[in-house]
Amino acid sequence: MERWTGTHVRAHAEELAELLADTVAGGASVGFLAPLAHADAAAWWRERAEATAAGRLALWAALDDTGRPVGTVSLVHPDKPNSRHRAELVKLMVHRSVRGQGLGRRLLGTAETAAAAGITLLHLDTETGSPAEHLYRSAGWTRAGTIPDYAASPAGELRPTTLYYKRLGG
Repeated sequence: MERWTGTHVRAHAEELAELLADTVAGGASVGFLAPLAHADAAAWWRERAEATAAGRLALWAALDDTGRPVGTVSLVHPDKPNSRHRAELVKLMVHRSVRGQGLGRRLLGTAETAAAAGITLLHLDTETGSPAEHLYRSAGWTRAGTIPDYAASPAGELRPTTLYYKRLGG
């Protein structure tokens, strides 16, 4: 895992776009509808580069043997003074070609370990009934509740989301 700066994200926006498009095509609800155009995915990543450069977003990338990103995880840091003790875990993505090899768990662990410096609470939302729910539960995350019709799946169907949190640092 490598922590990427805004410069890295900008330089690899095209490859990250391919990862995002693959994730959406595979049915993961990460905020986009299918089919996701490559240009739209690359533009979205370029916007994330600015947030990363500004310190509002911490991003880690997992690379294959060729240096291509095959997984990401990010932490969004709130900008309000009363919430600097927490972060939101977002965009845990694993390319379909490397799923089932424990990469999602390693990405999650990387973000949790990195967050422990000053962060005492992580939270996230994920599509209810998705494979990601099993990952979060097995990694010690606590289910906080479910919101019906929260977001559209990549196919456009309204789906519920489940909120999770994890306390860090005892």
